[in-house]
Amino acid sequence: MAKQGKQQSPSVSAPSADATDFSSTNTQHDSQSHVDTPILQLADHFLIAMPSMLDPIFGGTVVYICEHNANGALGMIINRPTDMTLDVLFERLELRLEITPHDHLIPHAPVLFGGPVQVERGFVLHAPSADYNSSLSVSSDVSLTTSRDVLEAAAQGRGPQRLVVTLGCAGWSAGQLEQEILRNGWLTVRADPAILFDLPSADRFVAAMNLLGIDPTMLTGEAGHA
Repeated sequence: MAKQGKQQSPSVSAPSADATDFSSTNTQHDSQSHVDTPILQLADHFLIAMPSMLDPIFGGTVVYICEHNANGALGMIINRPTDMTLDVLFERLELRLEITPHDHLIPHAPVLFGGPVQVERGFVLHAPSADYNSSLSVSSDVSLTTSRDVLEAAAQGRGPQRLVVTLGCAGWSAGQLEQEILRNGWLTVRADPAILFDLPSADRFVAAMNLLGIDPTMLTGEAGHA
């Protein structure tokens, strides 16, 4: 399963309220473009846990992969809500929500458990909008930001209105994710941003399965990817 400390993620270094770390420090993400790209390229893909995945953390999950190269992979679980909601998170970060009825930001949407790596840090998946201090462009539809400024902008109604916030992330060392797929741990499919941003977290597993034309009730332990 995913391990800690085996991959690089956007750097956040400044502490923030209640152990939720969103730094405003200008620390740009190094995507390490010089690193060889693996044959199986899974950035901007969903990983869907197979029934054989009995791991207590990853069983039954959908993971959005943000980065995948020869050093390993980085992603966030997108269907495991925590007890914290966005309005509570903003309050703890001392950010006042200035949203209107026309905004898409849902104050009572849950903050998600993104994975067992860096659980004290916040990760924001969002529709691309402005340039933020610590941000990675995953695709034309999705960016990953770990600096506080993205939430400051969202709170003021001038940031991305489509966003998912996780505490922690999932990481795999070099070749580890590929081995898990070969061992029938995951299905893979190109991500759909509508599933990521527009569906409730409880509906994302079935919706991701439907991208493959699979009825989850009929799923076996056989592996595959699209």
